[in-house]
This record gives sequence, C-alpha cells and structure tokens, in this order.
Amino acid sequence: MARPFPRAFLMSLILSPKVLPVLMLLASNVFMTFAWYGHLKFKAAPLYAAVILSWLIAFFEYWLAVPANRIGYQAYSAAELKTIQEVITLSVFAVFSVLYLKEGLSWNHLAGFALIAGGAALIFRG
Repeated sequence: MARPFPRAFLMSLILSPKVLPVLMLLASNVFMTFAWYGHLKFKAAPLYAAVILSWLIAFFEYWLAVPANRIGYQAYSAAELKTIQEVITLSVFAVFSVLYLKEGLSWNHLAGFALIAGGAALIFRG
C-alpha cells in the first residue's frame, strides 16, 4: 500500500517559488477573465456599471498577480513568467467561454491554442 505524501512535503511543494506563482496566476486569471468578459452576459446593464464592477474584480486579480510575479521571479525569468501567464489565460478563457458564456470552441480555436502552446514550450527550452 502506497504511503500518502506527508502534509509538510505537500505544503512545501505548494509554497515553493516554482508552484505557488503558477497557482496564484491561475487564480488571478479567473478573476481577470470575469472582469473582462463576465459582463457580456449582462448586455442590458449600463456600460459604466460594467466598467466599475470589472475594475473592482480586477483589484483582486492584481493582489494575486503582482505577488505571483514577485515570488515567481525567484525561480523563473520574466519571459517564462509571462509565458506561464499567457498559457493560463488561454486555458482559463477556454473553460470560461464554454461553461459561462456557452460558446463552443472550434477546431481552429484549438489549433491556434496548440500553436501558442508550442511557442510557449520554446520559451522553456534552455
């Protein structure tokens, strides 16, 4: 029977400068995706209300993204951090688009995302 990971090991892994920034960027991108695109389901709402609400949501995104980049810079270059953020952004947006906006992803969306992922892989070759 396999022993589960000790809790201390798991916490040290999650809090490491390689993993924590990725988790924080993932969370920040969820906030930012809702800030930028969530209002599209509420077309009748006034534009000023959408902007103000989006700005308030983005405030929390910054509280995750800025520390994520500060912590992540210990383990990643700036180009690597930006690449991680862009791949996460596309992934979060794809899920958001399908589940929240009820829009489908076509083969050309998926092919384009795959090409971007391929480009991202080049950033980490070194």
